[in-house]
Amino acid sequence: MGVTLTAVRAAVIGDLPGRNRAPLRYSSRAHGSPRAPHAPQCSEWLIIEAMVPGIPTASRTVGAATLAVAACIGLVGVGIGVSRADPDGQMYGNPDAAAPYWRYQHQEDCGLMAVADVVGQLTGREPSQIGIELRGIFTKSVSHRGDVYFFDGTSPEDMVLLLEKYGIQSTLTTGNTMQTLEQDLAGGHKVIAAVNAETIWNYPPGKGQRTKADHAVVVTGVDTRTDIVHLNDSGIPTGRDERVPMATFTQAWATSNDLLIVTQETNNI
Repeated sequence: MGVTLTAVRAAVIGDLPGRNRAPLRYSSRAHGSPRAPHAPQCSEWLIIEAMVPGIPTASRTVGAATLAVAACIGLVGVGIGVSRADPDGQMYGNPDAAAPYWRYQHQEDCGLMAVADVVGQLTGREPSQIGIELRGIFTKSVSHRGDVYFFDGTSPEDMVLLLEKYGIQSTLTTGNTMQTLEQDLAGGHKVIAAVNAETIWNYPPGKGQRTKADHAVVVTGVDTRTDIVHLNDSGIPTGRDERVPMATFTQAWATSNDLLIVTQETNNI
């Protein structure tokens, strides 16, 4: 008989000696909100605020970052601002090769699913959702008291930690630009970005909390010919190779001070 996510959640969510949950702040609720056609429904936004200490890099510095990791309802966002599409541009990254590693999340675990996606891209062995949840539940957090994950989101620092648990070194930085993102992808690095989900999905249309990062996505490509950013977005059922106007992506990304987690390992899948 197979083990279900419900069974795992029931087994681990009870009192466990010595285990402390990270403090949560509820920002808003999705109950009663109009749903987009075929869109997922989440019970609530679960917010973890994590201060990200300095991590040395050659060209970028790390500041304070807030990343709330959650799944909710959505549609792909509409473009905002002036396009910088270049008919002589190019594709950075390989979204077609990365697409098979997308998975739709069923918990508040987009950070975990982004890590699993990256592990799959680099090793060819993507952790299951249950497997990476259990890894998070039984790994001590480096950013707050208690565990990396307890059905309540994942901090950026802990995403770096989980990648390391799978043998992948990565660097967390803020203050990035589209040019540095493009070069990371061109070099075969795998990239997780912190974004505002309501902006990416434009849901609720023109409304909702749009000033704080509350979602993690894997950036799989940037096409400067069409001004499109390609994502593996675990938060919506259509998130495999989700295509977002660059202006929408940069607006959503700016809410995290342009936070990226970039792997040191590379390949050209």
